[in-house]
Amino acid sequence: MKITFMGAGSTIFVKNIMGDVFLTESLRDVEVALYDIDQQRLEDSRQIVDSLNQSINEGRATVSAYFGEEQRKDALRGAIFVIDAIQVGGYRPCTVTDFEIPNRFGLRQTIGDTIGIGGIFRALRTIPVLDDFARDMEEVCPDAWFFNYTNPMSILTGYMLKHTGVKTVGLCHSVQVCVPELLEHLKMTEYIKGAKWSIAGINHMAWLLDISHSGKDLYPEIRRRAEARNVEFIAKGKDHGDLVRFEMMKQFGFYTTESSEHSAEYHPYFIKESRPELIDRFKIPLDEYPRRCEKQIQEWKETRERLLKAPELEHSRSREYAAGMMNAVVTDSPFEIGGNVMNNGLISNLPADACVEVPCIVNRNGVQGVYVGRIPSQLAALNQTHINVHQLAVEAAATRSREAVYHAAMMDPHTRAELDLDQIREMCDALFAAHADWLPVYK
Repeated sequence: MKITFMGAGSTIFVKNIMGDVFLTESLRDVEVALYDIDQQRLEDSRQIVDSLNQSINEGRATVSAYFGEEQRKDALRGAIFVIDAIQVGGYRPCTVTDFEIPNRFGLRQTIGDTIGIGGIFRALRTIPVLDDFARDMEEVCPDAWFFNYTNPMSILTGYMLKHTGVKTVGLCHSVQVCVPELLEHLKMTEYIKGAKWSIAGINHMAWLLDISHSGKDLYPEIRRRAEARNVEFIAKGKDHGDLVRFEMMKQFGFYTTESSEHSAEYHPYFIKESRPELIDRFKIPLDEYPRRCEKQIQEWKETRERLLKAPELEHSRSREYAAGMMNAVVTDSPFEIGGNVMNNGLISNLPADACVEVPCIVNRNGVQGVYVGRIPSQLAALNQTHINVHQLAVEAAATRSREAVYHAAMMDPHTRAELDLDQIREMCDALFAAHADWLPVYK
């Protein structure tokens, strides 16, 4: 059995996924193929996976590294599972550009990787690379499952499902941490063990639809505590880390899976150049992702030295789904995840051809979405504002239509709340020019 990791230069993530694999009995004799276009980061990952293989897997796996486009097909050949974790254009120059140009137009972002201008142009850079992966997979591993961990999750996974023949599921860890982190935050930890809940929507905006413990509905107390916490902290001018999500729950009734810094830029209500008091009230960290990247870059050298020099690497099972899913397919042991799949009626009041995040069962037949039915109308409406952008961005990438890119940007809730139509076109043109080396020609 062969597992191929595309974007293996994401060393810490590779360590987590492969460490989970080596702790899973059905996967321990695996052939591991690591692929990247950064030779140094690829070699770092190879050494670390080799070390993990020896320290926690008795050396039972075989580990190989493949560098550059000429070796990509060999890396994929015969794979059963392909994991995707790439960032096309990297932090510099592309992500920096995704922030600097919108900033010139007065459009501020926090993370910029899901929708919004940053998410759209990240998708346009990434989809041609995924197309190359898909063509190779259709030739050399046509039955493989493609586990996409790359953002913007909904746009990329939706593109793969609509425009390639590759069996694709999008994976994000925001679903599995949503309830435990919420209950910890509200000091309701006694309910974590034994709590039951359901989550569905779209990636980074899936909704905690219900939550109970021993038959007791926990939502009334969650809402009460969350509102009280916001009132207390806003009055003091302080931040508890989740002001935006708690405000959204107060206004729309339900908690969402992704963080407040993400959520702030998903809606038109919080980041307004003309209303700086909103940014202060909700403690919104503008330009957060560039700061986070700079910190990670500074810390990587120390982390790299520590990992490479460790006599024996250790690993505790992570929260990621990948190894559990592989085990489920190989052993036919059902495994439940929150996955990104084509809707096809799973959420009945969202479009059938939308990429949605819903409960899924994984077994020998692969990934199968679970029927959810209708979600509350206000939640479906909020999701639809993002689905509009997702679908227009997918159309733009498939047709190389500059007009479709403009339309996607014009439909983004935050962008259209801040800029007029001419400004949006001008900003997109500036981004097209800046990213010319990373994009195909759009007409």
